[in-house]
Amino acid sequence: MVTAQEHLLSLYQQVRSTTIGLTDGLTAEDMLLQSMEDASPAKWHLGHTTWFFEALVLDAYQPGYQRFNDQFHYLFNSYYESLGQRHPRPHRGMLSRPSLEQVMKFRLHVDEAMLSLLQSKELPNECWQRLELGLHHEMQHQELLITDQLHAFSFHHFHPIWKTLLHQPPVTSEAAPHSWVAQAGGLVPVGLSAERRIGDFAYDCETPIHQQYLRPYCLASRPVTNGEWLEFMTDGGYRDPQWWLSDGWACVNREGWQAPLYWQNKDDEWFRYTPHGLLPLDPDESVCHVSYFEADAYARWAGARLPTEFEWEVAARNYPIEGRCMEQGLWFPGKPLPGSDTALQHLYGNVWEWTQSPYLAFPGFEPLQGALGEYNGKFMCGQFVLKGGAFTSPEQLLRASYRNFFYPHQRWQATGVRLARYE
Repeated sequence: MVTAQEHLLSLYQQVRSTTIGLTDGLTAEDMLLQSMEDASPAKWHLGHTTWFFEALVLDAYQPGYQRFNDQFHYLFNSYYESLGQRHPRPHRGMLSRPSLEQVMKFRLHVDEAMLSLLQSKELPNECWQRLELGLHHEMQHQELLITDQLHAFSFHHFHPIWKTLLHQPPVTSEAAPHSWVAQAGGLVPVGLSAERRIGDFAYDCETPIHQQYLRPYCLASRPVTNGEWLEFMTDGGYRDPQWWLSDGWACVNREGWQAPLYWQNKDDEWFRYTPHGLLPLDPDESVCHVSYFEADAYARWAGARLPTEFEWEVAARNYPIEGRCMEQGLWFPGKPLPGSDTALQHLYGNVWEWTQSPYLAFPGFEPLQGALGEYNGKFMCGQFVLKGGAFTSPEQLLRASYRNFFYPHQRWQATGVRLARYE
């Protein structure tokens, strides 16, 4: 039987090689691009995920470990105030040095030291916990690498192809109108226990278990599609302030939004930009790259609302992952599957689904000790929870309790919409 430690050793090798594989097709010049403050260059992602293991595992648990380059501790720290000063986030695209070659040598140096460390039988449980957190952290950055690079490429006039489509997506029937799937509600436990075993990973923000009361409610059987979003646009959805929160309406006018991010209209035909180039807009695919403000406005226009994170979590617990994830290599949303009117589709994968829940601490929440306490807790202000995962998400990340979070104006992530209403 494979032990938890042996599993993590194998997972380490898998995750680290997967990250490098995501950069296939990118040049050194591509990997230096930073298109906005919210995004980071691919080269920085490679360095930062390596820095995490050096600063939080090797420095603590490998006696005599020699850092690859002390300057990298400053360059690749993200937001850990307790670990020292760091390079300003808005200027990560200015780091032409170290070269990509040096960053790759940094990864190799740390990987060799990590693999040597992990073969030890005397490591404390805390070390294995940090390793597991680091692996899930790198999987999060795999998703960010894809979305950040896509945003950078979207400014290129000729819509560069980053990934060749190795196979076409399966042919499915056109999306049927969604049905409403009733949920009983009641007083229900949500979240996870703070006591976690190695191999049964969850972030601290998913804990602890606590009770929530839910009124009986319904969720739409599938996410909103591009075709449905076009109806919203045709009906003047981006021009009518009655559907919008005040901050959302100000954002629409300030940014000039008229459609989801990456949509382009050419000769009255809609296209959307993807890592596979500019593709015709498929009306049956799930709409993607919309902000919380847009999702909320659409829900109001449709006579519905966004679900709470607890409604979503309770409804999703017994469903398998059937949506499109990162590993499938089709980096755009999939289509709803033909299915029963009483079942929920594509809860996991496909597109992240906005909820109306602010990203806040659960009752009794306690952040991790030390520097790792900065991982989640200090961001619990002004952001909204997303659930489910997307075509950019590694499948191993996804579970009903997972809490992704972004600011309401942000839309460069693979974010979509599932409607809700009270029964």
